[in-house]
Amino acid sequence: MITNRTDINSVLTQMRELKSQAMGNADIQPRSDVEAALRVGGDSNQITGAAKGPQFGDMFSAAINSVNETQQTSANLSTAYQQGDAGISLSQVMVASEKASVSFQALTQVRNKIVEAYQDVMNMPI
Repeated sequence: MITNRTDINSVLTQMRELKSQAMGNADIQPRSDVEAALRVGGDSNQITGAAKGPQFGDMFSAAINSVNETQQTSANLSTAYQQGDAGISLSQVMVASEKASVSFQALTQVRNKIVEAYQDVMNMPI
């Protein structure tokens, strides 16, 4: 039974926004018909008893920021080691580099799965 579609529609809206941002079209706004459909039911479309958690977009943005910080830390350690900083060992540089590499690969895989799921949803017949 498909009565509470608000969550699905909000996820689709967020996915469209992420797609437009990834393609460099950050000024494109979500479709107004989707927003209107979300507003039609008001609070009656909300699932009662569901916990309010962080939004998907916020979580994904935090993950991207975390990977970026890991890469910057790795680059800073590498630069410090190359400049002869006595407090930085080669093992610290290599561990930081591997952490950055693994976190970036994981983020890439998550992104690929998101794009694949988005394409699956967009190819579904109505």
